Amino acid sequence: MTPDPYDGTGVRVGPPRTGTARRMGVPGVIDKALDRSVVLGYGRTGLSVRRRLPDWPPGPERMDGATVLVTGAGSGIGLATAAGCARLGASVRVLGRTPERAEEAAALTRERLADADGAGDVRPVVCDVSSLASLREFTEGFLAREERLDVLVNNAGVMPDERQFSPDGVELTFATHVLAPWFLIDALSPLLRRAAPSRVLDVTSGGQYGTSLPEHDPESTRDAYGPKKFYARTKRAQVVITQMWADRLREDGVHVHAVHPGWADTKGVRNWLPVFRVLTRPVIRTPEEGADTVVWLASAPEAVRVSGRLWHDRRVRPATYALGAGPDGPAAREELWAHVAALAGGAAEARATAPAPPEPHRPPRPDHG
Repeated sequence: MTPDPYDGTGVRVGPPRTGTARRMGVPGVIDKALDRSVVLGYGRTGLSVRRRLPDWPPGPERMDGATVLVTGAGSGIGLATAAGCARLGASVRVLGRTPERAEEAAALTRERLADADGAGDVRPVVCDVSSLASLREFTEGFLAREERLDVLVNNAGVMPDERQFSPDGVELTFATHVLAPWFLIDALSPLLRRAAPSRVLDVTSGGQYGTSLPEHDPESTRDAYGPKKFYARTKRAQVVITQMWADRLREDGVHVHAVHPGWADTKGVRNWLPVFRVLTRPVIRTPEEGADTVVWLASAPEAVRVSGRLWHDRRVRPATYALGAGPDGPAAREELWAHVAALAGGAAEARATAPAPPEPHRPPRPDHG
């Protein structure tokens, strides 16, 4: 097995850092048992038990003066995150694919703040994150309008029944889960640096534990399509990209993390995984419970003490498990980065130094109607 260049938690092996010591004692044993059980740890039971442990982290803290951008903010974890951050005083930008969806997301967020004192303002912003042209237009406007960006939450997700492609010919789950977050981090990094210490939070999935990066085929163009398989594989790629951005931005005070929300009852689960939802109904979390760690990390000092971590229920978790797919090798990681950077047309340094990935087969642009 290829040695993990990270210590199993998402941080490169090196001198110990503040707040990274392993937990000891009964609370740590209980927490680890919940994590390894999966069913108990990822469901509502895990969160309920952990909240009662004596070392459950306090917070979240007030976010007055902070600017937060949330993608996929129209429902589920994205909506709960937007409302949670605004409730803490942050000025929140909710991103929707169309003006109508963005306005609806903003209205739904404001509804959840009706009883909140000191809530921040909520503004709709428009971008189709699967489209590079839309991403470029949005980020150029955002850079011109905004003075800073304290928190970027990459939450938008898709799981189409059949293989689909973005307007740019990129496999759709890859475009949404990997390329779009990469582009947003790269393009908005000036605002993130200006707000340092700032945070990028990429919402991932437990499915990433069971898969690896495809060798010499970042978009899995040579593999038969399967919705769950491609979703999990692109979430694995997302975690790897999260770690690599953490390495590149650490000295700039931009802290990049992945967040696993557990099993939450979202619109995506209802639409894409109806059988799973029925089976997990007794233990599935609410969107607010799924968003708990995202909102906490948006304000908690723990998030800016380290970078490149994968979090679940306010604790750092391994990015890979021995019984899972195992860590990906350096060559696969660098190939993924080079492929995404080339697609995005950014990161001149990465394009200049990384080997060019094999050119994937690209079908004609589909007609989306």
